[in-house]
Formats: sequence, C-alpha cells, structure tokens
Amino acid sequence: MSLVSAHEPMRKAFEGKYAVAQINTNNLEWTKAILLTAQKCSAPVIVGVSEGAAKYFGGYRSAAALVKAMIQDLGISVPIVLHLDHGTFEGCKKALEVGFTSVMFDGSHLPFIENYTKSAEIIELANKYGASVEVEIGTLAGEEDGVIGEGEKADVGECVEISRLNPTMLAAGIGNMHGPYPPNWKGLNLDLLEEISKATQRPLVLHGGTGISDENIKRSISLGVTKINVNSELQLRFAAETRRYIEEKKDLDMNAKGFDPRKLLSYGYNGILEVIEEKFRLFGAVGKA
Repeated sequence: MSLVSAHEPMRKAFEGKYAVAQINTNNLEWTKAILLTAQKCSAPVIVGVSEGAAKYFGGYRSAAALVKAMIQDLGISVPIVLHLDHGTFEGCKKALEVGFTSVMFDGSHLPFIENYTKSAEIIELANKYGASVEVEIGTLAGEEDGVIGEGEKADVGECVEISRLNPTMLAAGIGNMHGPYPPNWKGLNLDLLEEISKATQRPLVLHGGTGISDENIKRSISLGVTKINVNSELQLRFAAETRRYIEEKKDLDMNAKGFDPRKLLSYGYNGILEVIEEKFRLFGAVGKA
C-alpha cells in the first residue's frame, strides 16, 4: 500500500523545487479520480479531507477506509498522503486515531500563544503515529465548509517561532483566499512569501489555488511553496460538466439508461480528471513519485 505521511514527499519537493498537489475529495468519484490520475502521471498526491467532507462520508473512519480500500483495489503504487484539511484540535486527534497519515491543525484564528501551544500538542501526538503536520499562521479570506475567514497576512516572526516546533509544513496567509477570487482581489504578496521562506527554511503551503495565475503559481514554487491546495476549481468543473449532461438530456435517454447515477456523474468525473492532470503538470510533479 502506498499510503504515506507527507514527510518524504515534502522533503523531495522542497529540494526539487516543485509542488505536490492537495486535491480535496468529496466522494467516491473524487477519490477515484485523484488516485488514478496520480498513478497515470507517476505523481505523489495529497488527498485532502475537510471536516465537512468527513462528516459527509459518515465520519473520519469511513473517509479513511474508502481511500485505503481504493488504493489497494486500484493497485495504486505512487505515494498517497491522507490529510485532514483545516482540522480543529479534536478533529486532528480523531483523524490520527483512524489512520490519517497527515493532519492540518488550523489554529490561525486563535491568539498566537494558543495556536502555538495546541500546534505543539498535535505535533507531539502525530509523531507517535508517524504522521505529518501542517500548521497555519495568518488567516485566509473566503469560506470553506462553513469556516469563514476575513483574511489576515502572516507575521514573519510568528512563522519563525512556530517553525521551531518542526512542523512538516507551514501554511502562511499571503493574500490568498478560499474559493474563486473576486475581481478586486489585490493578488498574492510574493515579497512576504519570500521573506517567510528565507526566515523559516521549510516547506510552505499555498491554500486557495483556484484562480491564481500560472505565473504566480510557478513563482510561488520557486520561493519555497511545496504544497498547493485545489478544491473549488474542481467543484466548478464538475458542476459545469454535470449541467451539460442534463442540458443534453442524456438522463432522459431510457434506451441508454442515462438515468444511471454512474452515467449521470460521468461528465463531471471526466472533467475533474482533466483538471487534476493539468495541476500535476503545472506544479511540476509529474514523474516525481
């Protein structure tokens, strides 16, 4: 089984100047698309599961079981990281207990000392499981699974301080946000990213990958970003392709049994296959398994 922590994929990406994609899963179709595309491209991948998605699956155990079973049944051999995205303190503990190989403790909304203390506890616990940990300084604007952030850029000093805990990776707010970017978005603060990278000398994470230009993605990677999260772009593509299936009245074709949910979801599934491969290529991860 190719289920691993993010320690080695992040080390290799940091040294090789490329980024590993975190693709969030929402259901069986998403999971299958992520795994098969990673195998096809010989690319490591991080399968992200938000707390909202875990609840949708039926619980952390159900989400983990699906990913583990599909890795085995599909014969996946590339490195796969099962990662809790934007986890609470209790959520991280539950995820680790049922076999997640990586967790993100999101204490960015807390006073720094509380974020630091709880991050330290999660890192200590994760070490016992051989799991990796992502921590965050600075909040992201936008909304994801009911978590709404106003957006606050990271403090370099706090990034340095929390890096002393030796987290596997650090997410730092640099003007990025969840969901599609509005027309008046001011863009990424790449100078701040460079400053944080030089000060911490560790793998950095870019959340809110949807809507950032290819040029800025590549520039971010050159400055130390080794993990880029993508979710909204896939959801938008899946919705658009599923709408096309309905508008073409494929679901009404009784002879072809177009109402079969496996066919109903096929347009969306094929659409996200394309997006995932595009991201692997953009991030420079193809052939890096």
